[in-house]
Amino acid sequence: MILYPAIDIYDGKCVRLSQGQFDKATVYFKNPVDAAKKWADLGAEWLHVVDLNGALQGKPVNLKSIETIMTSVNLPIQIGGGIRDQDTAEIFLTMGAGRVVIGSAAIEDPDLVQILCVKHIDRIAVGLDARDGKIAVHGWKDVLEKDVIEMAQNFEGMGLQHIIYTDISRDGMLAGPNFEAMEKMIASVGVPIIASGGISSLEDLKKLKELGAQGAILGRALYENKIDLKEALTC
Repeated sequence: MILYPAIDIYDGKCVRLSQGQFDKATVYFKNPVDAAKKWADLGAEWLHVVDLNGALQGKPVNLKSIETIMTSVNLPIQIGGGIRDQDTAEIFLTMGAGRVVIGSAAIEDPDLVQILCVKHIDRIAVGLDARDGKIAVHGWKDVLEKDVIEMAQNFEGMGLQHIIYTDISRDGMLAGPNFEAMEKMIASVGVPIIASGGISSLEDLKKLKELGAQGAILGRALYENKIDLKEALTC
């Protein structure tokens, strides 16, 4: 299971949100590059970088910060937030992103995922975020009457190799993942799942691995020293 330290960028700073609420952003690093270097030095294999302003506005906003991260650490980077069309995805892929995450656009235009998967094979992920099992889009502002598992199943057969599944109610709360929902997702969908939301301990990570998660995204638990990255990677 791959561990992905998360670097969420909002107004140029590295922050964490609670349950996706932008008015509850906690700043951990004024310069996101410092966070990237810290996790790289501790042995991270990947980084998960999200342009939160981009997710809200539907286009990249913190492009300069992301580019600086990419040139400052020798790690593959998974990038999301505001990637709503093929041209934007290609910008990040050309810059050297290890993988781009298609979120809201994957719900509104599934053909985009198919096109990108054909061209870039293993460098595309779909981000599915849910409240109470229903898909949330546009920076988690809008919740649709669409079941998250049914939506995930729509991407089977496209060649997609990664779905990032986030339970928004658990995100940033250090209350543990929604294991029941995660287990159901992993068992119901033929695409490997990267777990996100609420991970707060090594025990959480071990259980996610047992459930069959391909990876796990670590946020507040790392920044508040609930999980030691070196220890987690060893486990």
